[in-house]
Amino acid sequence: MRILVVGAGEVGSYVAARLSREGNDVVVIDELRDPLMRLERDNDILTVTGDATNPSTLNEAEVEKTEVLVAVTQSYKTNLLVCLQARQARGEEALSTVARIDDPELRGPAGRKIRDAMGVDLVLDPDEQTAGAIQELLLYRGASDLHEMAGGEVLLVGARLADDAPVVGRSIGEIGSSYDPEWDFIFGEIVRDAESHVIREETVLQSHDLLRVVCLRRGRRELMGLLGLHRTEVKRVVLLGGGRTAELLAKRLIDRGVEVAIIEVRKERCERLAEKLPGCLIFEGDITDTDLLSSERVGDFDAVVASTGQDDANVLACLYAKSMGAPETIAVVHRLSLLPLLEQVGIDAALSPRTASANSVLRYVRGDVADVATFLEGDVEVVEFEVAPEAPADGAAVRDLGLSSNVLLAAIVRDGNAQIARGRSILRARDHVIVFAKPHLVDEVKQAFG
Repeated sequence: MRILVVGAGEVGSYVAARLSREGNDVVVIDELRDPLMRLERDNDILTVTGDATNPSTLNEAEVEKTEVLVAVTQSYKTNLLVCLQARQARGEEALSTVARIDDPELRGPAGRKIRDAMGVDLVLDPDEQTAGAIQELLLYRGASDLHEMAGGEVLLVGARLADDAPVVGRSIGEIGSSYDPEWDFIFGEIVRDAESHVIREETVLQSHDLLRVVCLRRGRRELMGLLGLHRTEVKRVVLLGGGRTAELLAKRLIDRGVEVAIIEVRKERCERLAEKLPGCLIFEGDITDTDLLSSERVGDFDAVVASTGQDDANVLACLYAKSMGAPETIAVVHRLSLLPLLEQVGIDAALSPRTASANSVLRYVRGDVADVATFLEGDVEVVEFEVAPEAPADGAAVRDLGLSSNVLLAAIVRDGNAQIARGRSILRARDHVIVFAKPHLVDEVKQAFG
């Protein structure tokens, strides 16, 4: 499939790299040469330097051959215009379009006519998606990833094992045997020493391993205990930085009855937030000002979330909050190189706008995929497929599918009832299956179910 990505920023670069690894023909346009050079160096990707709203730039990128357009520049006006031009260039040929739009009026029902006129099929809003992901993490202290799949029947949990986690020192096979025959969860991926693998029975878990586990709804409490996690009722949250992500998160939390405070350095933005978020405490100041953080007693809040556009400030502010006793710190980061540092210094979770947006794009591009989850750390995806009638998997046992060793069929959802997959489990048409797989194997897996 030929895919054109416009915008080589954080979201665009991540999406382009993911799509390229799956064997798609990817072309990326950006006005800046440096991010394009990084993409070319690390991936099999073609790039074009220039303004994507200029017809000559689109012609150089051979827009007329494009099957999927992903426009994710910082300017929603640019994204809309590129979608329109691409539609016109393709003529009667089919084209699917994704556009990043952060204007609430254009994203909502009132903007549908404009979106339709400009040829937009799917709208992305990284800030909204990041706010939603942070809200989920606030429910489970210590979790690094949370993702509901199959209509909420299955929960995907990511967590780094503490020294005293009950599963440390035990093999996956041993853990499974102790719960046989009623499994409510299954370990899918392990990230150890910066290397990611689909987990095997003989794997012995160690402290500081990053695990991703598929869990049935009824097994959540038990799994959380094994991983050393605890579901907590968050009553007070302080947001460090008052940008759009913080504003959207504050609205979500306030609607749930959570007391929210925001610290923001820009006076005009503070005034704006005070108008838009009645009842929210707004403090003007620099989030790296330790005297300010101390005077506002950020360590007394149930959780601290730093979401400015500056990674260094977010990390430093979370570190200081942790030193003051904050039980949960979450940092929004944009540079993956910081992730090992965050683990070492004790920041509880890190999120990036790129992953939530990438999940939406991958789900849309693949078409016959019901859901997908990608992660900042690790190179394994979790994909939800529906088994098609007459597909190779229809009527077959899991053990007979011949799946690669880097693929794990974790769960089956049939008529709304979820079960952990076993080798003897028989698949039926319309079942939904949750699968761990390396990106380059997703197409192979899809053929078994589609």
